[in-house]
Amino acid sequence: MEIWDIYDKNRAKTGETHVRGEKLPAGAFHLVVFVAVFNTAGQMLIQQRQHDKIGWAGKWDITAGGAATSGDTSQQAAARELYEETGIAADFTHTTPHFTINTDSAFCDFYLLRQDVDIAALNVPNEEVAQVKWATKDEIFDMMANGSFVPIRDGTIHLCFDLIERRSTLKYDEE
Repeated sequence: MEIWDIYDKNRAKTGETHVRGEKLPAGAFHLVVFVAVFNTAGQMLIQQRQHDKIGWAGKWDITAGGAATSGDTSQQAAARELYEETGIAADFTHTTPHFTINTDSAFCDFYLLRQDVDIAALNVPNEEVAQVKWATKDEIFDMMANGSFVPIRDGTIHLCFDLIERRSTLKYDEE
């Protein structure tokens, strides 16, 4: 049984919890995280969900994602989901989400990570992920068009690729 913390519309914890699978009360929110890993060639690591998963079984998806469990910060949930689904260890302790998408019942935090990963060395397949591969933005859009990628807005994929590309070309002043 998975337990989630409940948040109000201002993203403050209410002190209440929720059992996954039950309907959230009106006006309640929970926290969801996504991690998109990119290589230096500009490709995103995508995963194929196991064929027996509830929800979008067998479909391709962003590198990792899932709901934060009770007591998790966004950063802890991102690290946990990435490790559980791929075996990639990352520390998000001093990282804020690159962007957040709010839905009617969730705050969806997106983290972007640039790391050249040897996919043959990943902990895949596992109970959640059937396989992984590197994909370009165009390949992901082709998969979205043919229905083999989870339903996600085009703008979300564009934003992930645009932000990771911009991040590699931006120069920051050192203090």
